[in-house]
Amino acid sequence: MKIFSKEQIYQGDKLTAERQQIASTDLMERAGSQIFNWIDKRMQGAQVPIHVFCGIGNNGGDGLVLARHLITHGYNVISYVVNCSDKRSKDFLVNYDRVKNVTKEWPILLSCTEEFPEIGSDDIIVDAVFGIGLNRAADDWVKALFQHFKASKAFTLAIDMPSGLYANRIPDDENGVVWADYTLSFASPKLVFFLPETAKYTIQWEVLDIGFDPKFQEETITEAELIGKYEILPLYMPREKFAHKGTYGHSVILGGSYGKIGAVLLASRAALSVGSGLITAFIPKCGYTIMQSAFPEAMVITDVNETMLTQVEMDLKPTVVGLGIGMGTHENTVNALKLFLEQNKAPLVIDADGINILSKQKDLLMLLPKETVLTPHPKELERLIGKWTDDFDKLAKAKAFAKQYNLILVIKGAHTITIVNERLYINSTGNPGLATAGSGDVLTGIITGLIAQGYEPKAAAIFGVYLHGKSGDIALKDFGYQSLIASHLISYLGEAYLDLFKQPEPEPSNENHQEVNG
Repeated sequence: MKIFSKEQIYQGDKLTAERQQIASTDLMERAGSQIFNWIDKRMQGAQVPIHVFCGIGNNGGDGLVLARHLITHGYNVISYVVNCSDKRSKDFLVNYDRVKNVTKEWPILLSCTEEFPEIGSDDIIVDAVFGIGLNRAADDWVKALFQHFKASKAFTLAIDMPSGLYANRIPDDENGVVWADYTLSFASPKLVFFLPETAKYTIQWEVLDIGFDPKFQEETITEAELIGKYEILPLYMPREKFAHKGTYGHSVILGGSYGKIGAVLLASRAALSVGSGLITAFIPKCGYTIMQSAFPEAMVITDVNETMLTQVEMDLKPTVVGLGIGMGTHENTVNALKLFLEQNKAPLVIDADGINILSKQKDLLMLLPKETVLTPHPKELERLIGKWTDDFDKLAKAKAFAKQYNLILVIKGAHTITIVNERLYINSTGNPGLATAGSGDVLTGIITGLIAQGYEPKAAAIFGVYLHGKSGDIALKDFGYQSLIASHLISYLGEAYLDLFKQPEPEPSNENHQEVNG
């Protein structure tokens, strides 16, 4: 799913109105009607008080359309206009008059100096104060109003995005942002729904189709894309009937040190379980018995050193090498890695101490094959690209770094973001249970195993991140967040593959919908 920028949303509005020969107020009517349909489907006429707070721009106009439909359908609605300026949009004024034509209970004008209206904890708040066009911090009275929303503990539904949240930068003050339980976003989700510093402002979100021009949606290239099942399916490569193990490549997992052989074991098992035809682990001598006993499907080559990697020599030509897991950063290991990189011709996936070594010796980055995949967690990323001021600065620096060295960066997190050619691929799978030791080693193995089978590094990174998270989601039903461990992710990879081809379950009928009552 494409994630449109603020500027692209404006362009989409304009082109849709032109190509469909409708007025901007008609598009606003669609938006407000879709919000009403969403609420009506869930509330089924329930008389819970609904407080609709409207700004005086186009987001407020959407709120007024909603308020009118709620009124004409007999809901218990109180509408307000946050009247802190005289710069009302034309479409807002049109819909303000339309509300006045259907009720004697006109929207209450809040002059931004008076007391806040009373809101019960079982009521519903609809936030239609500010939209994506916000470019300055809210005034003190408006900030206090937003805190009044939060203190009420009422269910809060935001229209398009929580008011006070910018589309392209971090808020100046979190007290000046609405903390929404649910956000109904027009045309596409917003990038801020997926960033650590801004995702907290909405617990859940959903996209509403307001009839954007199909050609615009198809042809517009976005900076970011949300990756779900239907974005992954075209990447999937089915198996051939007469294939054999050599058809699907030979993965080498290079890493490990005394006490950290388990990292290589996890990555190796993941590579084979995701479909690599062959797997060889290259490890220090101390791990030989462990690997041969715990994972008989793997071949093992050992370093001459007992406890660490000191030289990498193998009499084989790997299809791909995944390295760095558990290897440590001893000087001897660093030297061995440098010699290996100077001679290597195979695609690479680099994690953990491999990234830490690159961070300390940036000249080694020039030795990496193009589209090498790096999979840093936040601290490893910081060592690699330097400190950042906020999430947008982090993404800018990561994109610049990836472009400079022609790399693929997989930034691990709640919504793992893969950066390829300055585009962001945001993963939709995964859960807090993945915050466990060894989870990253499994991801390294998965991406390595996909490249071994013939997937291009970009596809392998995006697909691998999706499968990793989906495996964790499926495992969750048996283990919960706290008891999920990295080995479970490998065990459920098969189900993650099979899930790609499951048909979606039908939506529950209306009688099964719970009321939205806070």
